[in-house]
Amino acid sequence: MANHKSALKRNRQNAVRRARNRAIRTQVKTHIKRIDTAIAENSVDNARQALKEAVPVIMKAASKGTLKKENASRKVSRLTKRVNKFVESAA
Repeated sequence: MANHKSALKRNRQNAVRRARNRAIRTQVKTHIKRIDTAIAENSVDNARQALKEAVPVIMKAASKGTLKKENASRKVSRLTKRVNKFVESAA
């Protein structure tokens, strides 16, 4: 347990940041799952809409530092590729 005033403050700051980062990461996962369910349900419109909503959320997480920029770009790229392949096969 921290004893110094600065260490106590650092613990409080870390707790706030941890909670914020967890919330952002959960939001990213939720948006990715929406894309997965849309693909599983064979819904082209829902898949496109879910991707359209997911990309800004993922990139915002990267800009906040919750995800690394490369990680976010890779996620967006793979999701886009998957949705495009699904749309192609559905047509």
